[in-house]
Amino acid sequence: MRLFSKFLDLLFPPKCAFCHALLKSGEEYGVCRKCEKSLPYTSGSDIKQKIPLISECCAPLYYEGSVRQSLLRYKFGQCTGYADIYGDLVSECICENLGGRFDIVSWVPLSRARKRKRGYDQAYLIAASVGRHLDMPVVPTLKKVKDVKAQSSTGNAEKRRANISGAYGVIDVQSVAGRNILLVDDIITTGSTLSESARTLQMAGAGEITAAAVARHRD
Repeated sequence: MRLFSKFLDLLFPPKCAFCHALLKSGEEYGVCRKCEKSLPYTSGSDIKQKIPLISECCAPLYYEGSVRQSLLRYKFGQCTGYADIYGDLVSECICENLGGRFDIVSWVPLSRARKRKRGYDQAYLIAASVGRHLDMPVVPTLKKVKDVKAQSSTGNAEKRRANISGAYGVIDVQSVAGRNILLVDDIITTGSTLSESARTLQMAGAGEITAAAVARHRD
């Protein structure tokens, strides 16, 4: 198995998930040493973002520069291997800021049409990685019941809230009733999507909703 892995590395040399440079010996976790030191990490009060109906929300990185380019490759360039790298960063952020506040991990899902077109649900892959890192159950709680415009093309916060309103439904009310849920997503902009997701879950009887993402926009 190790021989096969080395053979694959010769054919497809591993690259940093952020700057896309070839990884050197010892850089085994998908991030080069330079990026590990220089990524735009959130810090202090900026680690958390206030979002209606979300008790607390954290993200380890700002959505800019090499982080933005990395997430675009992940979402639209089939770079699904980045999910575990992101999951490691997000899990560390969760442990430091949200530890013990949830019973299950879930995610903000894509519509069936968009998932079919892309081939994968990027938030699910990150949530699955977070679940493995934290040894927590990962449970599908939401489904997209209305295929709306992509939030990134909608406009300001008010328009985003209107666009996403009523877009989600709960898969199984019994699986969320009384449960404290951690919602995982890839990027937080205004927080409208997470807020609408929390509203939907709480209407079905869920308890506290916390959230985490790979990156957030600067306020």
